[in-house]
Amino acid sequence: MRIATALCLLAVLSAAPAPAAGQDVTPLDHLPALRGDYFRIESTATGRPYHIYVRYPDGYDPSAATPYPTVYLTDGDSLFPILAANHLFLTYDDGLPEAIVVGIAYGGFDPSVNRRNIDFQSPGEGLTAEQAGAEEFQQFLRTELIPEIERRTRSDPARRILFGQSRGGAFVLYSAVTDPDLFWGRIASNPSITPGIESLLEPAGRATRRDLTLVVTSGTRDRPDLQAEAARWLSAWEGRADKPWRLHGVRIEDGTHAANAPDAWRRGLRLVFGSDASP
Repeated sequence: MRIATALCLLAVLSAAPAPAAGQDVTPLDHLPALRGDYFRIESTATGRPYHIYVRYPDGYDPSAATPYPTVYLTDGDSLFPILAANHLFLTYDDGLPEAIVVGIAYGGFDPSVNRRNIDFQSPGEGLTAEQAGAEEFQQFLRTELIPEIERRTRSDPARRILFGQSRGGAFVLYSAVTDPDLFWGRIASNPSITPGIESLLEPAGRATRRDLTLVVTSGTRDRPDLQAEAARWLSAWEGRADKPWRLHGVRIEDGTHAANAPDAWRRGLRLVFGSDASP
């Protein structure tokens, strides 16, 4: 009986019409919290491709003049479908402004495709130039991805935000130190800073803006060594007169290394938007 049922099911599936040649498959069109755009970009700076997912704000009208803050997510392969959709609820419950959300994805987790270990790595002792690719990745953001997003969408150049988790969080710190003006706000969630922490303690680049914000979150159940790294970095910068951003250290109670990324997103954005957010 089970064999007969399976054969019948196979026959039904085989008879289902296949998409016509050249027909686009856009399943996200039926998930309105993630509705937006997708494109692939071949980076000259890093020498590899990226899959870019764009979530539009609720009620987004590309022909309207309304500009939106734009959040750029590293590790978009996993974080984009979680955080981009969740942003809708933050506008409901926390009064946060709607935002364009950009997920930067590799298209897989296999190390042959996913090169986060290179792209997010800042220079450090014992690392070769090929292993520490943070500057090339930042150049990709600065000269390739951000201009393309701001050409395609109603993105507000004055309100760019960068979010990164773990090693992506370390890249957020690298970006904050080396090119403060590139993003208005930054959120580093449970940053994994070693190796390379020494380069993140060097004097920050020159900033022309005085409204920049950097948030560093650390879960109380994250790995002890990573909590210690975040505490060391925060302690080194909190008392420095040369820091070009308002610096916030946030502890997330019971937060683990990865599962509490939405809490880091929420706490971080509330601090970034500050008085822009309703009580």
